[in-house]
Amino acid sequence: MGFSDDVKAVAEQIAAAPEITIISHIDADGIACEAILSQAISRQGIPVRSVFVRQLEPLTMPQIPSDTSLKVFTDLGAGQQNLLYDRGLGEKEVVIIDHHVSQPCERHYSQVNCLPYGHSRMSAAGVSYFVAKQLDPINIDLAKLAIIGNVGDMMAREKCGLVGPARDIIVEDGLRHQSVEVRKKDLNCYGTATRPLHLSLAYNDDPFIKGISNNPEGARQFLKRIGIRQQNENGRWFVWEEIAVEDKRTIISALAEQLLANGEPVDRLLAETYGFPDEIPRTPLRNAQEYATMLNACGRWSKPHIGGAILRGDRGVAYRDAEHMLNNHRAIIRNLLQYIIDTGVRELENLQWIHVGGRYPDTIVGIGAGMALSKLNSTKPILVMCEVPEDTNLTKVSMRTNERVVGRGVDLQQALSDASAEYGGGGGGHKIAAGAYIPKTAEQEFLDRVDRILGEQFAAASTDNR
Repeated sequence: MGFSDDVKAVAEQIAAAPEITIISHIDADGIACEAILSQAISRQGIPVRSVFVRQLEPLTMPQIPSDTSLKVFTDLGAGQQNLLYDRGLGEKEVVIIDHHVSQPCERHYSQVNCLPYGHSRMSAAGVSYFVAKQLDPINIDLAKLAIIGNVGDMMAREKCGLVGPARDIIVEDGLRHQSVEVRKKDLNCYGTATRPLHLSLAYNDDPFIKGISNNPEGARQFLKRIGIRQQNENGRWFVWEEIAVEDKRTIISALAEQLLANGEPVDRLLAETYGFPDEIPRTPLRNAQEYATMLNACGRWSKPHIGGAILRGDRGVAYRDAEHMLNNHRAIIRNLLQYIIDTGVRELENLQWIHVGGRYPDTIVGIGAGMALSKLNSTKPILVMCEVPEDTNLTKVSMRTNERVVGRGVDLQQALSDASAEYGGGGGGHKIAAGAYIPKTAEQEFLDRVDRILGEQFAAASTDNR
């Protein structure tokens, strides 16, 4: 059995179901999964409903309906199969479509997961797309949604572009459908559709460019110095996708010179990016990164169904609501970032950490952690703890690191899963970003345990590289 066999088996089970409930995660990847599968299933004439959960855990299990529908778990479920077993769900009642590490279980649930087949750079939205395409080739129009989910789940970050089946099949399908535009050597920068040029450069730190990153005025003066016109005759700032190809080349060349002058590599200056020419210019919907951020804003503020509506084409009320949430999301994230910087982190041997208490929602602390990392000690993963409103006995833990630290042997998913299990909690995620729930009483012990695990990972990688 291979990946394609699993895809076919799950598609057949879905096609044979009289009714279906999709249970999906609230982030961009999970929202994209739901939009892909719900549309593909509806096109089969099968009644389908959807439930979003921020994590599969005992607290959220009651949200899963007790009915006869086939339960399709997307972007979650692989690592929580014992919860499904404890709930009494039978093998014929469950399908799992995921890309996280699978948990052994007494019951063998139908599952299609790209990870066991070596496709580690594909998200659950990518797996969902393969299932949708197996149901009916007409679903090629959903490739765009799969790209958004993959990019939103940082699948393009490490390699500066999607790789493997996500690139070779899904992106190519999007190109054939003409709903996706690929720029093979574009600036590796966020906000190219909506931010003024100088702000797009200043708010980017991958790579970190001295005098420009985290320095809006420095970025503006840099562009002025190399002769780039930054505003039109009415004073409106140009965004990256609006300027001429010649100006883009001039900027990229000057940025490369700046990196080299400071002894920095230029390998992360360019990336393959994915745009959507059918969307309105100067909106977050024009490229995969910004589109995914809007979906994340919907999910993090408990409105994932609005993100799903946008993916289905709603450009009216749902889009206006999402814009409002995105603006609020960014404001709170900026506030959280400043709080982390102003308060300062505590450093252990292998990590840095901070506890934000109940000041910020547990759904966004991981994002703040990732943004703060470049302004702190980027050689150590950052761990942020916060209170869980629904259960004062629990603490939410979020960790982030960067590609260079992952390259030194760090696996945050493994570290948090192993450490949280020792204290009766649960964790999951990816090497570069992961989260966990632990008992509040175990916070200090947990920190020490994660620090030791990271130390062991660093040491093991160092030994292997000798």
